Amino acid sequence: MLYWNSRSLPELQGLNFRERMQLLRNAADSLPTPQKLLLNLLKLAVLIPLFLLIARAPNLATAALYVLVLVLLYPLITRPLTFYLVRPSLAKMRTNMAAKS
Repeated sequence: MLYWNSRSLPELQGLNFRERMQLLRNAADSLPTPQKLLLNLLKLAVLIPLFLLIARAPNLATAALYVLVLVLLYPLITRPLTFYLVRPSLAKMRTNMAAKS
């Protein structure tokens, strides 16, 4: 199942925004190198074509349209991928966070 925001992740239920973001950041930082590489390559696969379109736009209106597409498309694609890759380690991270508190 794809999750579009951190509030809908079962492992993060009951946490406020700051705590959810901290756990997600810690989980993303603890990803194994191949998964980090995969995530970063997927992000680049979204960014590079759109930046090239912006750079080669024939006029300002077209460039602005491409910027809008970039701003909307980037989080729409990358957030569910990030959630998918970090989800296995979220429960352990939350347990560690609760133990520290």
